[in-house]
This record gives sequence, structure tokens and C-alpha cells, in this order.
Amino acid sequence: MRTFILFLLFMSTAMFFGCEAVSIPTGVFQVGSDDPDAFPNEQPVNTVSVDQFSMDITEVTNAQYQDFVLENPQWQKGGSAAKRGADENYLKLWDETDYPTEKADHPVVYVSWHAAAAYAEWTEKRLPTENEWEKAARGKLLGKKYPWGDSIDATQANYDWNVGDTVPVQQYPANGYGLYDMAGNVWEWCADTYEDDEDPRVLRGGSWLDTERFLRVSTRGWSTSTFTSNYIGFRCAK
Repeated sequence: MRTFILFLLFMSTAMFFGCEAVSIPTGVFQVGSDDPDAFPNEQPVNTVSVDQFSMDITEVTNAQYQDFVLENPQWQKGGSAAKRGADENYLKLWDETDYPTEKADHPVVYVSWHAAAAYAEWTEKRLPTENEWEKAARGKLLGKKYPWGDSIDATQANYDWNVGDTVPVQQYPANGYGLYDMAGNVWEWCADTYEDDEDPRVLRGGSWLDTERFLRVSTRGWSTSTFTSNYIGFRCAK
């Protein structure tokens, strides 16, 4: 009985803190790409080692982010933290603390890097590093363009205006680690700065409006840490 009660408490905590996560093992792998489609900032290819970590299987949804803003008024629209840490479009699609009713399980968008980092800390997690993100996105595959292989079509990801908006998480197949939407739907904030300064911050994964070139696992995007948009979201790691 005690074990069962502890299990229920654990499940309650897991639900409260949002996404289910999977463990990504320690390992050495190559980041970047020398593919003809690669951008200059993906080169040269480097060999790196990443320690074991866990990654949320989905991007953070509107419903999950709502729990955060309800408990942290400073991150509501017009809140003190939001005024300092995000631009004027923060949570643009929301009505005060309410997200669009039909988008509960869509990834939250119009969130800045600072907002994403604050949410991650609230869940006792953090944003993934850029190397962690790429290792997770590769899904146990070596040297492939996408999380599932070297080709892409509209049955595998939300991209290139095929849908014209975000879609609910877990609508497309997961990669080899059981992670969804590591390509497409929304760009995802990473912990790293793009260069040595405080800004800009790294973005990974491509989005619903990007062409297939931007959905490759090695593609590196970036933006200032207060920027928000309808094509940027995030997921957490630990």
C-alpha cells in the first residue's frame, strides 16, 4: 500500500511539473554537418562527449505553461518579469492568463528565452544545452540529416507551411529516443549563447513555416533572449 501511495504521489508530481521525460545516455558523437545543405555555422564537424541527461518528450504546451503563469504572476502578460525579460509580443495569442481554447496541447509560443528558462527552473529542470539538444534530436542515428533519416515529407513533421500553424504535440512519429517534434512545429530555445556574449541565444529544430533545410538536426538558429514569435517555443531537460 505504501509503495502504491508513493507511486500516486510521484505521478501527481510528474503531471504537475509537465512533460514526461526520457533518459539520453552518455556518449560521444559528432555535432555539425559537412552536408552540401549545411550552413557555415554548422562547420566544422566536431566530436563531443555528452553526459547522461533527461529530455522532455514534447515541447511545453499552452496548458502546461498556464500552470506556471497562474502560480507566477510576474510572468503573466504585463507582469514585472515579463516586462523585463520579454518583448511586447509575449503570449500574444493569450487573453490575460487564458490561452486559445483550441490550443491546449499545442506548443506554447511567443515565449522569450528568459521566460522559457524561468519555466524550466519552476519545474526543477533547465533548458538543454545545444550539444544535448543535437544528441537527443539525432535519435540514436549517426550522420543523418533528420531525426529519422535522410529524407523528409509532410507525414513526418510540421514544416514549410504544410499546415500553416502549430499542431498538437505528439501528432507526428517520435524519433529513436521517443522524442516528438525535434524537427518542425516550433524552434526550441537552448541554454547556450550563440557566441561569447550574453546574446543572442541558440535556437534549434526549425518550425512550421521553415523549409526542410532548416529542419536538419545540425541547423543552428539564434535570436535575442527577449524576442518572442509564433514560431518559437521550447522543451526542458534535466
